[in-house]
Amino acid sequence: MNYQKLDAALLMALNDVQNPQEPSLIVFIHTKSVLDSAETAVLESFGISNRTNNKDILTATLSPNAISQLSEQTWVKYIQLSQKLNLVNQTKTISSFSF
Repeated sequence: MNYQKLDAALLMALNDVQNPQEPSLIVFIHTKSVLDSAETAVLESFGISNRTNNKDILTATLSPNAISQLSEQTWVKYIQLSQKLNLVNQTKTISSFSF
């Protein structure tokens, strides 16, 4: 595994996974902008399909083993864990505003 291509949150999440074969981590895969057919075939082997031309960020749900293998590919620049975002000021309601 090439740890230099993984963000800190993903490294921490990898430590918490019980089954390294199970696709359980949602990640963003940053690649070079144009992939050849062999590189596209590697993505497809991990269930990542429908790659649109000129897109260099892909989203996938992968196992730790798949992340390890992808991190070793020269055309993969970076792999980042997808995280839930929370809305700012979720507790404010319309009734708290006076007109």
